[in-house]
Amino acid sequence: MSRYAPLPAARARRALVLLPLLATMALTAACTATEDAPGSAPATTAPATATASTAPTDSPSPSASTPVTIPTSAFVELPAELRKSPRRTTPVEEALPKLCGNEFATGGRQVTASAAMTVTYQTAGAPSSNVPQGMIHQTIFTFDGDGAPGYLSRLRAAVQACPSYDQSGNRVTVKSKALPGVGDEALLLTRTWPETSLNGERTGDTASSQIAVARVDSVVTVFNDQGWEGTSGNPATLDRVVRDGVRTIDAWQR
Repeated sequence: MSRYAPLPAARARRALVLLPLLATMALTAACTATEDAPGSAPATTAPATATASTAPTDSPSPSASTPVTIPTSAFVELPAELRKSPRRTTPVEEALPKLCGNEFATGGRQVTASAAMTVTYQTAGAPSSNVPQGMIHQTIFTFDGDGAPGYLSRLRAAVQACPSYDQSGNRVTVKSKALPGVGDEALLLTRTWPETSLNGERTGDTASSQIAVARVDSVVTVFNDQGWEGTSGNPATLDRVVRDGVRTIDAWQR
């Protein structure tokens, strides 16, 4: 026999009615605790490792989305009597000259395109067996907005701050001047250093080479003349190449 007395019939019927109701309330409470509030973002598990922000630090150039192509035809070609070998593509970082630092690579975010080519020249009428007289590396930059005149302005300031520098144990002096009648504006730099023989001994003379920078509207071109194996470049050849090169860029821009 049970120690507990049975419930009266009426109370038993009320208990049976309440049981389903209590179960429904418990289920509703449980669903409410795990369901997201209307309009809220669903909860996500945080990643185990943090990722770096990809937000840019500067706004891109307005024309950065418009690709600019510098064709081979925009570069100068030597006349046959001066051409030792055909022009060839050159990496920009190898074509640009360096003085005290990286003065010529100061285009910044306004550069929309850059390319470089190299021509190898000889003395007019020289036998084909002769070694070349030198090489001229030409770099072309295209700019957005006022980037081209800004490049020339920064370059002038950088050159003035670098009257000389050391190269392979030799002191190289730098002098610059305006180059009139070339493009919208142009600059000519002359580098001078003690001349050495092929075995590295000083001859007592000096050697020199030149760099010309010219702007044609929103395009800047840099001509870096290097004499063959450390010898002097040819100022007359460079002057001709610079003026022909500016006319070539002007024709391309039209």
